[in-house]
Amino acid sequence: MPSPARSRLRLPRGRAADAALASGLFLVVGLGTLRSLIGAREEPWAVTAANWVLIAVACGALYFSSRRPVAAASVAALATAVYYVTSAYDGPLLLAVVVALFLVAAAGRLHAAVVIAALCLIGTALGTIRGNGDVNQVALFMLTGWFVAMITLGGLRHSHLARARETEERAATQERLRIARELHDVVGHHLSLINVQSTAALRRLTKDPAAGADQATEALGAVKDASREALRELRATLGVLREAGEAAPTAPAPGLGRLGELTDAAGAAGLAVTVHRTGDTGPLPVEADLAAYRIVQESLTNVARHARATRADIHLDADGGRLTVTVTDDGRGPAADPARTGPPGSGITGMRERARALGGDLTAGPAPGGGFSVRATLPLARTTATEEPRR
Repeated sequence: MPSPARSRLRLPRGRAADAALASGLFLVVGLGTLRSLIGAREEPWAVTAANWVLIAVACGALYFSSRRPVAAASVAALATAVYYVTSAYDGPLLLAVVVALFLVAAAGRLHAAVVIAALCLIGTALGTIRGNGDVNQVALFMLTGWFVAMITLGGLRHSHLARARETEERAATQERLRIARELHDVVGHHLSLINVQSTAALRRLTKDPAAGADQATEALGAVKDASREALRELRATLGVLREAGEAAPTAPAPGLGRLGELTDAAGAAGLAVTVHRTGDTGPLPVEADLAAYRIVQESLTNVARHARATRADIHLDADGGRLTVTVTDDGRGPAADPARTGPPGSGITGMRERARALGGDLTAGPAPGGGFSVRATLPLARTTATEEPRR
């Protein structure tokens, strides 16, 4: 019996969602306009064919709504206006304008949505004034209510998504500040103690080497204890940034030169990994090299844990002073947000913060052909510790 997660319907996203929206709307409008193809004729066939083209244009414009919402809504509104002027069969093509206004407002273009809606209402009102019996004052009032409702709902959705993004960014910032405070407390306290003890030992040895040897030995012992305690607490503090069960590194800082270790480990777990390189991917600046390695490591970890995948592809493309790292898989399971499956600082949020710290960016989501994809763009120019990437 399939598990609930496996049998759950996966809704289309990206361009697939745009295509589904445009196709579904065309189907609904087409069913509502079938009477123009059957029954008694009220207009010539040439006019009917032209009007069906207008229906296809108005509905098809919504395919571009996620990338060009204002342009798509404008085309849909114009095609709809021409349709209602020329057609003797008043079908439900107005749905295309209603949906387009919602999408424009949901994209944060409230002013554009209001302008398009106002133009549609003005045109409809002029037709009513000139004696159009199909739209009376009550219908015009109801149409205004539909437009206002769709624009309001779209604006609320835009606000909700904006708040969600702000919450995610604020959580990431708070986590970074918390870790920074902990590191400051740990390192600052013990380094101050080491400085005091080493200064005292140096003064005693300089003042009286013979008599101060014992006191210097005692001070250096305190320095040893303080440094050991500082290292222990430092490892414990940085441990919150690691995945559960990940051991502290004993080798030099990793980079793409050790990518074979990750692919071998993934292969041992049953995941076939293929690496594709384009351009000169080495040697890289230490910061970018380490970030790219960690992003690949985290991505493969998430694939092995959550995606139920059998294959993963790693693409490394160095071009124009930037390194693009893409990890895709053929997972069938829930590509659950990895940011929710680990401790704070891990998952997609941790990878995104690592990329932004270098002035780059990272996106993650379902791949067009199925599975999941993580794509990071990292600048290869060195950045200083005082630089803060713009958001």
